[in-house]
Amino acid sequence: MTHLLPSLSVVLPCYDEAPNVAAAVYDARIAAGASALRHEVIVVDDGSTDQTATIAAMLAATFPEVRLVRHDRNRGYGAAVRTGIDASTGDWVLLTDGDRQFDLNELPRLVAAGARAGGADLVVGYRIARADPAFRRLSAAAWNRLMRASFGVGVRDVDCAFKLVRGDAVRELPLESDGAMISTELLVRARLASWRLAEVGVTHRPRTAGSPTGGDPRVILRAFGERRALRRRLREQAARDASPAGTPAARAALS
Repeated sequence: MTHLLPSLSVVLPCYDEAPNVAAAVYDARIAAGASALRHEVIVVDDGSTDQTATIAAMLAATFPEVRLVRHDRNRGYGAAVRTGIDASTGDWVLLTDGDRQFDLNELPRLVAAGARAGGADLVVGYRIARADPAFRRLSAAAWNRLMRASFGVGVRDVDCAFKLVRGDAVRELPLESDGAMISTELLVRARLASWRLAEVGVTHRPRTAGSPTGGDPRVILRAFGERRALRRRLREQAARDASPAGTPAARAALS
């Protein structure tokens, strides 16, 4: 028997995803409708230069469960995720991307994994077979190793954009990253807050439209800068709390 969530917010960060946004919203509406008693789909347009916002606005005007939140300029992936979280109202929040590289019909896998874990606060997907070019796969593996070494993040796929999280809990997290470090920061903050985590394998699909930005040198440099900033904030937090030997994340940040 399928377990239905009481309410679900699907957050779709988008930057220049005009070829994908309509289908991404359709996928989200179908998947959320099958997995929750009530749902909303929040498209966060991160200052797109194409017709992403126009298409999303038309969808929001057509479907009452679809909402559009816009940034007046491109602020970064993490900023879009945080805006979507702040705008969400659901008991649960699905964090995914607008590029349609994840099959949202697999959402029940995350719901079931959370239930099996005794009521997880965060269910993290991991890509069973990553459908990216070889360079992206290699760089992602190196980044995962760095995040484990830097913060004690123990999940298999730090940046997998298929995460189901308890809404009231994630809206309370002091997330600050504006770029790609948002995924790591979410996991670190979840560990510090003693959340219960579960992992589940998910399908990853090749991008069929639009252009990826994860390999952009500016995005990569920003991520390394945010890594240093997060380590600094964690040190400051540990000093304030006078608990440097707290969680594995805090210990790693102070090392």
